[in-house]
Parts: sequence; structure tokens; C-alpha cells
Amino acid sequence: MSAEAAHLRLRELCERHALSSEQGGALWRLLELVERDEHAPTAVRSPQHAVDVHVADSLAGLELEEVRVARSIADVGSGAGFPGLVLAIARSDSEVSLIESQARRCMFLERAVAETGIANAAVVCTRAEEWEGGNGRHDLVVARALAPLPVVLEYASPLLAVGGWLVDWRGARAPAQEREAAVAASELGLQPVRVKPVEPFSGVRHRSLHLYLKVGPTPARYPRRPGAALRRPLGRATKRSS
Repeated sequence: MSAEAAHLRLRELCERHALSSEQGGALWRLLELVERDEHAPTAVRSPQHAVDVHVADSLAGLELEEVRVARSIADVGSGAGFPGLVLAIARSDSEVSLIESQARRCMFLERAVAETGIANAAVVCTRAEEWEGGNGRHDLVVARALAPLPVVLEYASPLLAVGGWLVDWRGARAPAQEREAAVAASELGLQPVRVKPVEPFSGVRHRSLHLYLKVGPTPARYPRRPGAALRRPLGRATKRSS
């Protein structure tokens, strides 16, 4: 795909998702920044590839009503800003918190927010488990390529208001991990609702969005100390003790 083809592809994505030319311009500036900034935390840097791998994949979330109507969004482990920055551009009527624990990535996200002119996104440079100010404030938490499902659930649950949604971007489905996640969800006040297959760009396979609803308060013992969710995922720990 040439640079011109990447422009055309972005225009096609904007038309598909009813985005304005201004929003398209912000997305293109984000792609340009990812390409030229040596500190961009991604291996996919050229606009010719990133327009699909990053932007189209992020915009696939707009296929869900839960994403389209959310007003307060937290992107956990934001990294290079996908999907959080893209959703902030597409959902200019929402407030998006980009949660990232690594300082260098936070600095990149700050540059991206400034470069794109996004007024509704803020970088939160801390671990999700330590951001007490975000607890219970969001009606949507998103995560992409972050961690195993049970771990993402533990990060997300405290941040969500009851009635809020977690949407987790996944590749090929892993039934054993999904069963562990169901156990973790029951512990965290979450409920698995559905898995939506998506095809954000031609040739991609086994892409899906996993939806969980916050049905009750997060128990006071969560979140655990930083790193505990990764070391001792809830579903697996319960399985071993049974």
C-alpha cells in the first residue's frame, strides 16, 4: 500500500464510521507521528500498515453501541494510544483517560495528544491498580493486546461504574482462558455478555471484541497490589485451589 493508498484507506474508514474531515486529519497526524517518532511504542510504524493494524482495528469498537454511547472511557495500558486515542478522536463528545505506567510511553502519549489537537483525552501516568481517583468513574474501559483476560478484568473492574462495560480486543479465542475469565468476573462484580467477531481490515483473522458488564460493586480487596494480578490471575488461582 502506497502513502496515497493509505490516505484513501483512511478516508474510507472515516466514511464507514461517519467521521468528519477534521477527525480524519487528526487520525492522519497520529499516523505520521507514529511513523517519525523513534519512541513510538509499536513495531507497526508506517501509515501504510498502521492505518489498518492500529486505526481500523481501534475503530472496530464503534461497531458496538456500548462504545458509541460511552461518555467516560478509560484505555488501560494505552501504549501507543490504540484504541484510546483513536476513540477519543472518533468520540469527541466523550472524555478519555489514557492509562499507562511507563514514563517513556506516557511522554509519547502526551506528544500525540498535543500533535493531534485532541481536547478530550488526558494521559494518566500510573498503573491502573494505583489510580484510586479513577475508581468507579467510567462507563467504558477498553484494552487491547494488554494481558490475559482474567488480568484485564481485575484492572478494569475497579475503574467501572456499576452498569459500565469492559471491551477487550482479542485475537484467536482461547476457551480455557475464557473459562478462567468467567471465574474472575464472578469474583469482581463483572458478567461476561458476548464475544463479537470483527473484521477491521481485509485478511485479518480471528479478531473479536469481548464484552463484560459491571453488575455489582468491586469487592474492597481489589485491586490487589501492583503486579499481583499477573503473578496470580484470579481464575487460575481459584482453579488450583479447588
